[in-house]
Amino acid sequence: MIDQSGSSGSNNAQLCGICGGDGRISNSFGLIAKCPSCHGSGRRSEDTGFHDVTKTKTSHRQQSNRAPVVEKQTWRASPAGAALATEIRDSSALSSDLKTRLTREIIDHEVKHGTCTQTFLKKVRKQVRPVAK
Repeated sequence: MIDQSGSSGSNNAQLCGICGGDGRISNSFGLIAKCPSCHGSGRRSEDTGFHDVTKTKTSHRQQSNRAPVVEKQTWRASPAGAALATEIRDSSALSSDLKTRLTREIIDHEVKHGTCTQTFLKKVRKQVRPVAK
């Protein structure tokens, strides 16, 4: 029997275009899944136009995986290193390049060992005050 009211034509317009109103789709391997378009309802989903997919929540913001930059030490930390660096800085016999290199050596040694060892102090002092002949 044919419905004269014309309501059957509007039902076809409401059916999902992907699954044909079944709510399920199958693939060539025989697997059956819920229709991704209508989510299993069988009815055409409403087209609302623009769908915003930006993530604005603070929980979505990724933290940086970079380690924070550690400032390089520019002057000595221990009292013995301070005295030696001051002696180097005030020396008039040394060139500015040698003063810079020796000060950097003191800083690197303190970073590695925590303090200036007696052996290291003697070694640097020999470079600052050469033995007189």
